[in-house]
Amino acid sequence: MRAVVYRRFGAASQVLSLEHCSNPLPQAGEVLVKIKFSGANPSDVKSRAGSRPGVTKPAYEMVIPHSDGAGTIEAVGAGVEEKRIGQRVWIWNGQWGRALGTAAEYIALPADQAVEMPSTMEFESGATLGIPGLTAAHCVFGGGAVEGQSVLISGGAGSVAHNAIQLAKWGGARVIATASPGSFDRVKDAGADHVLDYSAPDLAKQISAIDPNGIDRAVEVEFGLNAGLLGRVMRPSGTIAAYGSALEMNPVFPFGPYLFKAITVDIVLVYILKPEQRSLAITKLHDAFADGALSPAVHKIYPLQDCVKAHEQIERGGRSGAVLLAP
Repeated sequence: MRAVVYRRFGAASQVLSLEHCSNPLPQAGEVLVKIKFSGANPSDVKSRAGSRPGVTKPAYEMVIPHSDGAGTIEAVGAGVEEKRIGQRVWIWNGQWGRALGTAAEYIALPADQAVEMPSTMEFESGATLGIPGLTAAHCVFGGGAVEGQSVLISGGAGSVAHNAIQLAKWGGARVIATASPGSFDRVKDAGADHVLDYSAPDLAKQISAIDPNGIDRAVEVEFGLNAGLLGRVMRPSGTIAAYGSALEMNPVFPFGPYLFKAITVDIVLVYILKPEQRSLAITKLHDAFADGALSPAVHKIYPLQDCVKAHEQIERGGRSGAVLLAP
């Protein structure tokens, strides 16, 4: 099969290459999926670049990147029902803790990591659900129902946040989102009731004017930068679901407001969700999709051989959705 691989960390153009590799074979408890689309995410780009603190070389001699994808099951290993052959599936954790991810024509992985797609879901949408979809669903619903609550979602134009807006609105929340002015229309179209400029000097005042009682739940992409703001706008016993802090990985924030409001900070790492958490998130994604309330955005699809361009697209930023590869 054709696959994109890397053997050392570095710039995409220097370390990614398209090679011919042996087709994987499904072991006991596994399925073999023929990949239709592979989802490239910022976490994949960071892993390839070697930007993880303290990690100096790949954990495996050869890595096929990407954890997200969608395709069709072509074979099953021992212990997996043969009726799964032919199923259209989306994939989570394809390369998490493993050497061989979805940037290839085939992947073999544990059967429960290949989720049967709703019959009306396109492969393109399925390939976005692993990281952006599950993160959004858990951040919105991980603490329970949000009906009647105020949910603040930062970076509303990003892939996770764009999904989160749709899910929170579907769940009956009043959605306040932040974004750059150039993205306001897109964020409003996703369902946000209010869209505010994330760089506004009086952002906390604007949020409090919308809901003087405070925010029930925040979905936060830059916790380090926004921790002080959140301490001011959250209601007592509110929850911050923080899934990122790339611009400030060593947050400093005033403890007093968090203490006297008893604010919960829920650090979300989608790769290690508990089985019951992941099951709930999958159910929410499928139910919202069935109701026509979730439409994951795709920015661009590249052929497999242009994986370098896909990674560089993610590094440039300014995307309006997921970046996919088509083997």
